[in-house]
Amino acid sequence: MPRRPRIHLDGVPLHIVQRGHNRQPCFFADADYLAYLEWLGDAARRTGCQLHAYALMTNHVHLLLTPADAQAVPRLMVALGRRYVPYVNAAYQRSGTLWEGRYKSSLIQSESYLLACMRYIELNPVRAGICPDPAHYRWSSYRANALGETNPWLTPHPLYATLGPDDTRRQAAYRELFDQVLSDKTSTDIRLALNQTQPLGNSRFFDAIEQATGQRREAKPRGRPRKSEQDASPQGDAKPLGLAGLDQ
Repeated sequence: MPRRPRIHLDGVPLHIVQRGHNRQPCFFADADYLAYLEWLGDAARRTGCQLHAYALMTNHVHLLLTPADAQAVPRLMVALGRRYVPYVNAAYQRSGTLWEGRYKSSLIQSESYLLACMRYIELNPVRAGICPDPAHYRWSSYRANALGETNPWLTPHPLYATLGPDDTRRQAAYRELFDQVLSDKTSTDIRLALNQTQPLGNSRFFDAIEQATGQRREAKPRGRPRKSEQDASPQGDAKPLGLAGLDQ
């Protein structure tokens, strides 16, 4: 069965996951996480991508970013791999591939899912049983977004900026989001869209992507179809979308 092509669009946020080959570790020491983040930040600056959230886990990474130019995303991932993979191979006397094939990606409709996706990403260490609170994990963006820790690699998304009039109140409002349990449906929707390389949003988002690309892209649950939930969203309805503003 042919692989489903990825879709990247100018100015539309993208959730990316890349896993270690055969689910094997891709980070082995603190120096590895630091090197990856340094090269990630450099590649983001060079390619014009804004990084909003991340979680570096032992055997995979989650990134949430917005590219100014859609073609910047593969350039970023290639540039990052060309630096990080040789570094790991040299440091640990290994050879061959580090990552499991192609990275997975999912376009994100901001108003409907961006903040939920940030929570999903930064809660990875909690779901994995590594720590009881995302603030205890060093290798995610939570401490910057929620606690104001200096992080040179991040650029806040405009939607994050609407959480409050200043840094203190934005961070407090962001922390309050984590007091709410991320629903099973939202988590399932995020995983399904990512695994199927499909966009995540409501029906208007899918319609706008179809108008812009000529492709109808929408995640489909396996088995019997559920009742229509296309316009449901964890953060309320989105605004009408057009060709020039897929993510307004």
